[in-house]
Amino acid sequence: QVQLVESGGGLVQAGGSLRLSCAASGRTYSSYTMGWFRQAPGKEREFVASITWSGGSTRYSASVKGRFTISRDNAKNTVYLQMNSLKPEDAAVYHCASRDQGRSEYNSWGQGTLVTVSS
Repeated sequence: QVQLVESGGGLVQAGGSLRLSCAASGRTYSSYTMGWFRQAPGKEREFVASITWSGGSTRYSASVKGRFTISRDNAKNTVYLQMNSLKPEDAAVYHCASRDQGRSEYNSWGQGTLVTVSS
């Protein structure tokens, strides 16, 4: 299993920026794709972005494309989410997740980091 620890959340004004980090440890060799998800109070968890460790192929949700950038540092086993032009609707608990190669669902999850955006 891969252990994931997120950091970097906090309070920011609308229009501001934050960078989230997700440090992976444990069986990182089994991880193929890393994703960021978010869940706001009273809402379902939603996909934000993903990246593959090998090749760095990325995907974004329509709501964040052009504002958020996902990246990875393979040497540090760390994935980042740079969030710019933040909006109040971006406020949520952000979780990172790992998906092993060949699996259709993410199978390891972090505890999450809270992002609050003031208007």
